[in-house]
This record gives sequence, structure tokens and C-alpha cells, in this order.
Amino acid sequence: MKIKGLIVLIGVIALMLGSCAKSSFKNAKLKSKEDSLSYAFGIVNYNALTTDSLILDPMLVAKAMIDGKEGKPLMADDIARSYIMVFINQRESQRAEIKAQLDKDTFKDYIIENEAFLATNKDKAGVTVTASGLQYEVIKMGTGPKPTAENTVKVHYVGTLIDGTEFDSSIKRNEPAQFPVSGVISGWTEALQLMPVGSKFRLCLPESIAYGATGAGEIIKPYSTLIFEVELLEIVQ
Repeated sequence: MKIKGLIVLIGVIALMLGSCAKSSFKNAKLKSKEDSLSYAFGIVNYNALTTDSLILDPMLVAKAMIDGKEGKPLMADDIARSYIMVFINQRESQRAEIKAQLDKDTFKDYIIENEAFLATNKDKAGVTVTASGLQYEVIKMGTGPKPTAENTVKVHYVGTLIDGTEFDSSIKRNEPAQFPVSGVISGWTEALQLMPVGSKFRLCLPESIAYGATGAGEIIKPYSTLIFEVELLEIVQ
């Protein structure tokens, strides 16, 4: 669940306080349409949160809203939002780690295939391997300046998987791509800073400096090695 959705759901639960006595909400009766509406919002949204594996103490939720209504909260709004954000980020990180481990089993054969490709490619004549695992081959060496991480560049490129499947091409779009050097996957950021303007390199990016365990879109599966032919046209700024 996204942080915005979580805050909205918790906020909606506050409606139940409209019909609850401050000191006896546990014994509140549904005596009117407003009471029933308040209770309906409370139970539906509490169930939604618990279905999302988020366990809340309804007594403390009610206490927090009563405290807020009386202007005596134990936690300032910005601190509360920060606390929720930290919780959400930690939970999403844990879920990503679990998914990555499951995907390692699911894509076991694919991982082996990609690792074998990289092991063979690195021994080819003209291929240089950097400390990050980036493998690059100079097709044409330019004579212009090299960009830095602070620059924005204009490039033409074609991207494929190890089986030759093309997933992106600025050439087919007939329009060069323009982006900050530091605003792309780390393999590109590293490679671009090795290229003088006018250069054309062939890059092989291990998944660790590409899209990793998450993949990207429908074509780039998790743990994919990416191959690019990149021509650095100019440093825009």
C-alpha cells in the first residue's frame, strides 16, 4: 500500500468519532444513520488495512483521533507522517528482498545464461572490463570532451538482450535521446563518462548495473544483461 493511500484510509476512520463518546466509544450504539455510516467507514477501512497485513490497534487509532480532536496529540502531524513513511519504506524494502530471492529461483536458468554470456564476452578481443563489471568495446573513438556526471548529453542508441531481442532504439524513433548523465542506470552513467563526444561504444551491462532483480517493462526480465550500441552526439550542458 502506498503512503498516500495509507494516510487516506487512516484519515477516513476518523469519521467514526463523530458518534462516539470520548470515554465510552467501546460501548457506543448504532442509533442513527450517522452512527451506522461512521461504523461502516471504520470497519471497512480497518479490514482493508489488516488485509494489507498492516495490524493496527483500533483503541490507539481511536485515542489518536480523540487526542487530535481535543488538540492534545502525543505526536505532531509531521512526525506522524514521517513515522508512517519510514514504516512503509522499510516494509517495501523487505518485500523487495523477498521477491528478489523468489525470483532468483524462478529465473535460475536465465541468470546462468546471462552470466555465461558475460563470461564469454569479456574474453573477446577489444573488450574492456571495469571494476563494476561494465564491459565495453570501442567501435569509434571520438575526439571531443568527455561528459561528467553533472552534464546532460544527447545520444543515439540501440538496446538489446543477449538473444538479440531489441527493447529500445532512438534510431528507430529517428530522434536522439537527451538526459542527465546521472539520471540513468548506473552502467550508462559510468560508460558515458568514458566516451569522448563523437564516440560509439558497444556496452554490456550486467544486471547489477542495469535493472537488477526488478527488470523493466515486459521485455527486460529480472537479472537481464543489457547490450547497447551508444553514440555520444554532444554534451548539451
